[in-house]
Amino acid sequence: MSSPTIAQPLCLRHPVLRPLCVRARITRLIVDRILDQVPVRAVYPDGTVRGGGGPDAPVLRIVRPDSLFERLAHNPKIGLGEAYMAGDWAAADGTDLGDLLTPFAARVAQLVPPYLLRFRRVVDRRVPRLRRNTPAGARENISAHYDLSNALFAAFLDPGLTYSSALFDHDVPLAAQDLEDAQSRKVERILDLADVGLGTRVLEVGIGWGTLAIAAARRGAQVTGITLSTEQLQLAQKRVADAGLVDRIDLRLQDYRGVTGTYDAVVSVEMIEAVGEEYWPEYFRTLDQLLAPGGRVALQAILMDHDRMLATRNSYSWIQKYIFPGGLIPSRAAIDETVKRHTTLTVDDDHRFGADYAETLRRWRQRFVANWHVVRAEGFDESFRRAWEYYLAYSEAGFASGYLDVTQLRLTRR
Repeated sequence: MSSPTIAQPLCLRHPVLRPLCVRARITRLIVDRILDQVPVRAVYPDGTVRGGGGPDAPVLRIVRPDSLFERLAHNPKIGLGEAYMAGDWAAADGTDLGDLLTPFAARVAQLVPPYLLRFRRVVDRRVPRLRRNTPAGARENISAHYDLSNALFAAFLDPGLTYSSALFDHDVPLAAQDLEDAQSRKVERILDLADVGLGTRVLEVGIGWGTLAIAAARRGAQVTGITLSTEQLQLAQKRVADAGLVDRIDLRLQDYRGVTGTYDAVVSVEMIEAVGEEYWPEYFRTLDQLLAPGGRVALQAILMDHDRMLATRNSYSWIQKYIFPGGLIPSRAAIDETVKRHTTLTVDDDHRFGADYAETLRRWRQRFVANWHVVRAEGFDESFRRAWEYYLAYSEAGFASGYLDVTQLRLTRR
């Protein structure tokens, strides 16, 4: 399989030009100042140490300074991740990558000097229009991630193949809890939120690999589930057949905009992040139109602070380029505003559990690293390995620091 395409700035392609490439040298000065504000230690190849951390702080090992700072100068939003993919920097031996990134995530809004924020419009690259989530675009965006390989996801997810935050029992030590049990707890809670039981007509928007649909059917519900991933659909249909629930579950390759019918419960777990801000009104309006009188919508959604969402919603990030094309994390305020303006629904329940997502991601990353030989056998290369390690650690840091959150929301008619 082809590797992600890592940008090669001009001064990396033509080393003879490096004496003229002053942006990288300026970037190093800025980065060194940022490092001194963060409780980490950064070690250069010549032994120079920067950072505000003590002897027990996480250690960032800078392997190729010229390449690192050239990539950051070329594109600050994408360059750090590309530099990790290229091996320009790493977590030092004995330092966990998630632990290293968390202090940065916790201070992300304060690290960049105010005078540099004035240049955001110059530095930020806009999201490519080809990544718009039109019906055709959404299919391509979903396929780019979820159709990579079922074996890839099986290598790091729990046996139930649940690719969203688990819900842990906070009365029991985390080390004593099984990830599959915590995922099942999450599924059962959101089904309870939607009041799913015997005879309930359920629509699931974004089926994953069928775990929630199977759980709902086992309660006696009649389930319609949709996805845009052919890989997910094929395996989910097999799992439904193996569970003996074909008569209760109808899974389809279909966009949410094409669904018809009436449902007592609409459930969607971490799918809104793939909808795109442009289509949030249509998404919520569609759910409203499909919901029967007295019905409930139950969503699990990743959230970010509203001001941060507004500041970053139009800029092209590393996550969008390499992991989730077309993706955008909403804020609770954005959801409330969209629902109020375009539907008859209102949010009447909000359960946050962001720390549980940090733990979920940590376990996924541990399994990904331990099972890399399985992933490599699928044709993925070293650049892909580093990209996905970075993605999982970067996301973990977001939740561990509180920069990101996750919630289960219930929506009912006003």
